[in-house]
Amino acid sequence: MRAIPLGTKGRFTLDVAQQHLASKVKDTMLPPVLATPIMILAMENAALNAIREYLEPGESAVGTAVDIRHLAATPVGQRVTADAEVVEVDGRRIVFAVTARDETEEIGRGTHERMVVELRRLTQKLEAKSTR
Repeated sequence: MRAIPLGTKGRFTLDVAQQHLASKVKDTMLPPVLATPIMILAMENAALNAIREYLEPGESAVGTAVDIRHLAATPVGQRVTADAEVVEVDGRRIVFAVTARDETEEIGRGTHERMVVELRRLTQKLEAKSTR
């Protein structure tokens, strides 16, 4: 991995569709609003987009922690924009400040952590786990 400067930013957008709603993803008793795991997915993708160009061939960055507050409901049809900013780099560990907004207001905020991994090594570990 190349050095990742603090302040590096990434973005991801999502048009909220039926398959993104809490009533579809989790349980039909829930209201038809953007599901929290889908909002977090957008934030994680924004974080990955922030550091993508700093990864070497054969590297990726897996999510290791999320601390997110879902602040407001978003209906189907709204566009959600998630932003991530690198706030800490400690070796292979990268911490991001993340936010998400719909077309009206901020809907979520928090922190997210990713770890840079060597895909070949990760694949070997997964194969070893599969044979147990």
